[in-house]
Amino acid sequence: MKRLCIVRDSIYLEHKTQAFHPESHHRLEALYDLLDETDMRERYRLLKPRKATRKEIEYIHSPAYYDRVEATSHLGQTYLDPDTVTSPRSFEAALYAAGGVLAGIDSLFSSSADSVFALVRPPGHHAERDHGMGFCLFNNIAIGAAYAIEQHTIERVLIVDWDLHHGNGTQHSFYTDPRVLYFSTHQYPYYPGSGAVNEIGHGDGEGFTVNVPLTAGKGDEEYIRIFNKILVPIAHQYNPQLVLVSAGFDTYAGDPLGGMMLSPSGFGTLTELVAAIALRYAGGKLLLSLEGGYDLRGLRECVKGVINTLVDGAESTILDPDRDREGSGALDEYIEQVLAVQRKFWRCF
Repeated sequence: MKRLCIVRDSIYLEHKTQAFHPESHHRLEALYDLLDETDMRERYRLLKPRKATRKEIEYIHSPAYYDRVEATSHLGQTYLDPDTVTSPRSFEAALYAAGGVLAGIDSLFSSSADSVFALVRPPGHHAERDHGMGFCLFNNIAIGAAYAIEQHTIERVLIVDWDLHHGNGTQHSFYTDPRVLYFSTHQYPYYPGSGAVNEIGHGDGEGFTVNVPLTAGKGDEEYIRIFNKILVPIAHQYNPQLVLVSAGFDTYAGDPLGGMMLSPSGFGTLTELVAAIALRYAGGKLLLSLEGGYDLRGLRECVKGVINTLVDGAESTILDPDRDREGSGALDEYIEQVLAVQRKFWRCF
């Protein structure tokens, strides 16, 4: 049985949004209730977060933006944009959300955990250098990648973003940086409007952004095929030293903000694939950080499936970079569009 650490803390419940807001503290209440169930308690150990320092936040964000978010600590509810709201303890929660990811990364490099699932909020992947958006304050996963590079002296980080929405902030954070490979599947065109197939990075980072834009209605079969035909071969060539996942669950069938059709078992298989990538190339170093997911029952069941997969383990033998190369008609049209763009950069295609 694998050693899974879960980042959990009551501070994340103190980021208060308005009652009608989809990104509410009730999301984590549902997940923390799951963790407390008898059959789940022995499946993980808790990892206490710490506050990220200003220097660590500024790996990704500007000093002026840090000051802007900090200033909301002295105010009531404040909107940073029409979707993104803060309350008096949101800044503190955001520091602990980023710091929870950093604590998780440290535990991976100290070998005290095989994998980490940071059940934190506010989420992060939309947050840009100088502004928050899309419910996100600080970009937790991007800060984590930059921290791993700076503090653990690694050179190749793979970020997999399976949230329904494109992680514009994460993409922009590393758009010119080959030390981070950003891979995203997302509903398109949809919020935030970025993530076209020809967004591939720039300069030294060209080819290290891989976007798979999808129309609504895709489910387990399509996502698993995308991972096998695009992500697995690229990961084989890239050889990451750390795998990070922006784990959004708004691709669940029935999520109120999305139009995708993934099931809890589908998320389990995606987890098995990224865990196998981490096992084969990164010494097992895998961290997932919660992003979206707004159907509470679906969120709970999908996270449970991910936890069970992380604990029960993934076999690296499921990875074959040459697997599943044959096409299947219309199912592969969007995959071929990605490959047509990425063949210039990845000899595996």
